Amino acid sequence: MLIDLLRARRSIRKFTAQPIEPETIDLLLEAALRAPSSKGSNPWDLVVVTDREMVQQLAVAKAHGATFLKGAPLAIVVCADPSKSDVWIEDASIVATLLHLEATDLGLGSCWVQIRLRQRGDGSDSQAFLADLLGLPEGMVVLAIVGIGYPAEAKSGHPHSSLPFNQVSFERFGRRG
Repeated sequence: MLIDLLRARRSIRKFTAQPIEPETIDLLLEAALRAPSSKGSNPWDLVVVTDREMVQQLAVAKAHGATFLKGAPLAIVVCADPSKSDVWIEDASIVATLLHLEATDLGLGSCWVQIRLRQRGDGSDSQAFLADLLGLPEGMVVLAIVGIGYPAEAKSGHPHSSLPFNQVSFERFGRRG
């Protein structure tokens, strides 16, 4: 059941060196490609990166929160073309979420690296760095990078008691259950 998967999923930032098998990558991509999008526009593109040197470069794409990628055997860069849809951020976010859920279902760990509106350690633009590194066409933007691998750390799911039910309203904002 999906709820069991959601109960177990956590962001994982430490991975073993074991490479991700091609058939497993295919399943991750199939899950992502099944993402719904506004008006079926599919404004996103994915760049699959398994080359160690390239992954090392992705790990310095922004100032904070990307260095864990150095240990990831797989990174999937979630890009989009904003000219295809005014809700490209939402559509690309759904793709990234499905990557996380499929990774968990396959026994893999994953973690999101936010790129949109971020800068590198030297103050330069993360988007420009990645556009050059990945050879992105003009107008294609990067939403996030999802680092994926076999987990080298175990984390329990968040307990039910930690869920912010106080942020749920019924019928009108502020009306609690």
